Amino acid sequence: MRTEERVELTFRYERWRAVAAGVIETAAATFLLLIVVRGFADAGPISKALVAGGGSLGFFLAPWVVSLVEASRWPVSKATSRLAALGALSFLMMALLPFLPVFVVGSVIAMACSSATVPLMTQIYQENYPDNQRGRKFSLTIMIRIAAAAIFSELGGWILSGHIERFQWLLLVFAGAFAFSSYCMARCPSRPLHVSGGKHPYRALKFVIKDRVFRQTIICWMFMGFATLMMAPLRVEYLANPKYGWVLDGKPLTAATIALLVGVIPNVARLILSPVWGWLFDRMNFFVLRITLNAGFALGIMAFFTSRSMTGLVIAAIVYGISNSGGDVAWSLWVTKFAPPDRVADYMSGHTFFTGVRGIFAPVVAFQLASSNISLVTMGWISFGLILIGTGFLFPEIKMGHSRRAAVVLVEEPSE
Repeated sequence: MRTEERVELTFRYERWRAVAAGVIETAAATFLLLIVVRGFADAGPISKALVAGGGSLGFFLAPWVVSLVEASRWPVSKATSRLAALGALSFLMMALLPFLPVFVVGSVIAMACSSATVPLMTQIYQENYPDNQRGRKFSLTIMIRIAAAAIFSELGGWILSGHIERFQWLLLVFAGAFAFSSYCMARCPSRPLHVSGGKHPYRALKFVIKDRVFRQTIICWMFMGFATLMMAPLRVEYLANPKYGWVLDGKPLTAATIALLVGVIPNVARLILSPVWGWLFDRMNFFVLRITLNAGFALGIMAFFTSRSMTGLVIAAIVYGISNSGGDVAWSLWVTKFAPPDRVADYMSGHTFFTGVRGIFAPVVAFQLASSNISLVTMGWISFGLILIGTGFLFPEIKMGHSRRAAVVLVEEPSE
């Protein structure tokens, strides 16, 4: 297939898939946790943490998934399609069996399937999108995803407001979104992954040891990512749990209001700024870009958890959304700037593995601290400090941030 045909076919189905991805994103960002807090009175901090960290399990398992796909010799798109189909099945079971254990386990499996596809999809982008178009085309599909997320956040919030028992219908919609994603993924051009030789499923982590720039960036992301992943689910807890005292017109915030502040407003900001960040990713020094985004995340977190007015929450939501729009592009595509072309999935699986590590532990720490005597304002300042520490690791690497480095020469382990 000619390059132009691969680009067009991938871009066509990615635009359709973006609609479903936006709907699925609202599940992870807002509705699954909102359902646990408001719909299951017996849900404790561990249940909340598991639901909030489900996607992180998929990131943690990503090197193992990449290894299995490599060994199977499946085209990458076939593997991503089957993972999405498993996510659809999980949501269907959650809708049919609305009990807390099923809901928690199903949420973890579905969101893990969604996130485990990330390094595989990055490989598809590497193969099918030219270097000088990758950021722009990715940001255009992100815009569709964001618009879908913003619209569905509003719709889902309206559905659940005053009627949390309707959540089963919402779960069926999420199942349908996963099924449609599976259909679109299966039609993207792809080929089997490059065989690296070793059999250990986490062998991709060797790149963290052997590639200094990759290692420094991962360290930064561990500090910054732990901070943001710790505070992100607490936005819902902060607004939905009566103990924090948020009321509007003398009543607790409705699901629609919470969805507006956590989903709609940040996604509108993401939508407007996404093409700008995509353009900057293709042209700007990556590490300067990442430092700028880190500053935005730090300010957004502090503004949200120190504000005591709706106006402050709206401003914080906008700042968070602006930073998140750049984070979408930077997090998803940065390895394409630094990894050898046939190692993009390996590098990305290493990146997502560490995302999973922090994503699994951050919500547990967050909800355990929130259930203790530590205030959310104090936790916000802790997160602010972690982001500053992580950002410090990037300054020495700025000189490396303009273009792809030469392929890293690595000594492969012999096959066992």
